[in-house]
Amino acid sequence: MFSKSCHYGLQAMIYIALKSTGGKNVDLTQIATELDIPKHFLSKILQQLVKNQLLQSMKGPTGGFRLSRPSDQITLVQIINAIDGLDIFNQCGIGFKDCDDDHPCPIHHDYKVVRNRIQHLFETKTLLELTEDIESGDSIISLTKTV
Repeated sequence: MFSKSCHYGLQAMIYIALKSTGGKNVDLTQIATELDIPKHFLSKILQQLVKNQLLQSMKGPTGGFRLSRPSDQITLVQIINAIDGLDIFNQCGIGFKDCDDDHPCPIHHDYKVVRNRIQHLFETKTLLELTEDIESGDSIISLTKTV
């Protein structure tokens, strides 16, 4: 549903939310290594997130990235919008360009219901909720490479 850039951006934002506590910055190399994302590619994604005011970027020996505001004020849809835009929530489920409410494809009405539920999920889930699930062990994902 989302581009690889968007997937990486979502993962990186969750990682930064977990690691940038107490005003600490998270280094690009650390993020790229831990999440197994190509560093140059990740750098471009994070700069997009800085441009869209979701992250702050600092240079120097203690530089890196941190959230631009508290994690309970950043929703997943804001990250998606910064990277892929919101057109994904209006596209046809099987790819017809002219599919809409007036000229629906065979799955239009069913897919619209699902798509709207997914959009609502991303609009309401915050980084704080996701990091709490990870920290409490309620989430089975690991944001670090296994060796």
